Amino acid sequence: MIKRVLYLSYYIRKLNRKMFKSFSAHVKKENSISSLSLYSDILRSSLKYNISILEYFQFHFINLNDKERNTFAGTGFMYEYQLLMNPKSTRFVLENKLIFLEKYGKFIKHKFCSLSNIEKNPDAANEVLKNKSGKIVLKSSDGQCGIGIEVRNTNEFTPEKLRQRLIETGNNMVEEFVVQHDDIMKISPSGLNTIRIITQLNSKDEVEILGARFRISVNSSVDNLAAGNIAAPIDENTGVVNGPGVYSDITKPDEIVHPITKEKILGFKIPFWSETLNLVKEAALSNKTNRSIGWDLAITNDGPDIIEGNHDWCKLLWQLPVKKGLKHDLEKYL
Repeated sequence: MIKRVLYLSYYIRKLNRKMFKSFSAHVKKENSISSLSLYSDILRSSLKYNISILEYFQFHFINLNDKERNTFAGTGFMYEYQLLMNPKSTRFVLENKLIFLEKYGKFIKHKFCSLSNIEKNPDAANEVLKNKSGKIVLKSSDGQCGIGIEVRNTNEFTPEKLRQRLIETGNNMVEEFVVQHDDIMKISPSGLNTIRIITQLNSKDEVEILGARFRISVNSSVDNLAAGNIAAPIDENTGVVNGPGVYSDITKPDEIVHPITKEKILGFKIPFWSETLNLVKEAALSNKTNRSIGWDLAITNDGPDIIEGNHDWCKLLWQLPVKKGLKHDLEKYL
């Protein structure tokens, strides 16, 4: 119990109070429940199921019984699970983008270069500057959620100007701008819409797929749920989107068509699906020290391209699109 109280203390310290206020008002209005009853249930649920305060709302606990609530994997459970599957001593390969790109280089199609490489050999930058998209992405190797990223046209730079700009922006690497498949571009052109596939190595070191999700930007340059975007489930056998796009913001409705472009989401077939599955399975087997990875892939007109692998893959992105708890899918590996 002491451990659960410490988790609750952490959840309260990290709470997005503006979002909590919005979610609380929404649930009280929808369910005619008093503040006292709601807050008591939140505290009880956080201690009993080890979920964060916002997850109480995002998992829709207000409408679930105890048995149903117990099926959800919350922040505390996922932290301990991912720490066991991807220990701190090995997860650095997934935390640092440059180390990741070098380690998984044979699965990466887009060009990239580090600041240190450019400083040692300015010509190294030319490989990235000559890419066919005509754009580059400046970023930090340890950045997250798109923070600090800068997209620029290649014709603005020489190798020396690129070196200077990386230093000015506090970034330490540059990548080729990945152009997504024409069909995916129609759905949402504002950002790179990636596919999240979660792989798990079983006791026989075989790859099992825990889930596949289509991350779709909504008038945003990034595609993560936390930035107000949507995610939809993908049938791993067919590559077809088999559910609506959902937000992590419970006050917003599900989306069967894209809210901006009006293109169909439900029923969309991801191009190059079998090639995409084969790629992540090969990548997962290439380094077995990290056993549970959330892969982000771009689908281009030439096939799939791995963007990154996440050791702390998101439980919301995994569970919200399928509208059910999936904790039992992980417990069999413990």
